[in-house]
Amino acid sequence: MKLRKIGMLAMALSMAYVQQSCTKNFDDYNTDSSGATLEEVSRDAYVLSAALTGLQAWVIPLDVNTNQFVECLLGGSFGGYLADSNNGFNGKNFATYNPENGWARVPFNDVIPNVFIRHANVHSVSEDPVALAVADIIRAMAISRVTDIYGPIPYSKIGLDGALAAPYDSQEEVYDLLFEQLNHAIATLTERQNQDFSAKADMVYGGNALQWLKLANSLKLRLAIRISNVSEAKAREMAEQVASHPVGPIVSNTDNAFVNPINRNPFRVIMYEYNNGDSRISADITSYMNGYADPRRAQYFEQSTFTGSTSNGYHGLRSGIQIPSGDNIKRYANMKVAENDRILWMNAAEVAFLKAEGAVRGWNMGGGTAESLYNEGIRLSFEQWGASGADTYLNNSTSQPQNYTDPLNQTAFNYSGTPRTITIKWVESATTELKLERIITQKWIANFPLGIEAWAEYRRTGYPRLMPVVTNNSGGLVNSATMARRLAYPQEEYTENAANVSQAVSNLLKAPDNMGTNVWWAKQ
Repeated sequence: MKLRKIGMLAMALSMAYVQQSCTKNFDDYNTDSSGATLEEVSRDAYVLSAALTGLQAWVIPLDVNTNQFVECLLGGSFGGYLADSNNGFNGKNFATYNPENGWARVPFNDVIPNVFIRHANVHSVSEDPVALAVADIIRAMAISRVTDIYGPIPYSKIGLDGALAAPYDSQEEVYDLLFEQLNHAIATLTERQNQDFSAKADMVYGGNALQWLKLANSLKLRLAIRISNVSEAKAREMAEQVASHPVGPIVSNTDNAFVNPINRNPFRVIMYEYNNGDSRISADITSYMNGYADPRRAQYFEQSTFTGSTSNGYHGLRSGIQIPSGDNIKRYANMKVAENDRILWMNAAEVAFLKAEGAVRGWNMGGGTAESLYNEGIRLSFEQWGASGADTYLNNSTSQPQNYTDPLNQTAFNYSGTPRTITIKWVESATTELKLERIITQKWIANFPLGIEAWAEYRRTGYPRLMPVVTNNSGGLVNSATMARRLAYPQEEYTENAANVSQAVSNLLKAPDNMGTNVWWAKQ
């Protein structure tokens, strides 16, 4: 391993992110104030550990404040998993399509620089091809989420210091580069799949190279399916490469990708401690799971805590409402999450559903029919969560999602629109569109609480059928029927990177820079 002079601040990066969500003082990260010799640091893998675990902290952000903005307030709301329960958010939140810049800037201004700086740190301290391939996989996973939020982003021309004042790549160009980087990492790890690295440097797989290879293939499959409506030939090529790979993607829950929290699981802090809980479980997912009598509810949710005549159960809160004041808003169902729970990146159930969709499209997914892969996705999810009754559930041909009735009889929150009628049991004679809805709906349930991923799939397919917002503060920019399609670029880009962001909007996005404009791969 090659070591360079990066010092105590660089070694402490993996700890520092839990206190800070903004990127500043980038030059300080390369200042040597350590009293330890490089040999001592190398012996215990402290330098690589600091750099690589620091990078891992920015896929699903482990910093609580960043996690709240990205995973709960943005992804949770738009993905149908969570609903805001702090009435101080009224008038400025994502859920009602009018986020203030301080909210909308976070995935762009905080995540991108942190990812690039920490990725560069890994390359500066190590020549181990396995560790470098892992760093490339982590960067690809993190950046894929950011481009799915905004569309075109600066990527190929960002400097090692993470500065954002760079030209933008189109989203198609970003995806092409992600595939190129994943293919390189996959080739490297295929040759070195038994060459593990320091467990101290890996909060996900403990340095297991083979498991990282499976994750890289799985991420490649996810991205291939994402572009299937706009670049079918490329999507099929990438997906079939995964299917024919000698190791392939994740197929077992033992290989699921989870990251360990450094201190406490950020969802626990957000859902229970911030103002007695700034978010609650969304009525979207409880309406589906209640209608299906889904046994996983007991593992996903804490029941609501209403008093008086209101019966308790898994009552979610309608998202996109004018949030009322008072204690009752905190009584809706909450996420079941402990302080030391690991945080999901990707699971075997999702991979099975991805392969099921590929099979529906007529792609070679390496064996199994769309039906068998769909059923396997359900079984894997039940196994992951320790729930019983998977076979009974997947053979249920009658249950449908419930329409939502607010448990406190706040009639403005009720949903009386078109009923969601999709059932669970696979129907081989169904139309391709119904098969797709069935796959995406069950993948959505199995992927809880990956809100950014859920929002992306909703925009790509229109599924699951989420309830429109009650309050739309977009001034007509966002159609409530199709929901928010992306985030607008931060205001800072127009003052600090004006020429490049203007070029991106006019030539790459080719539409107004607002939340109603589709990203490249989205359903038109």
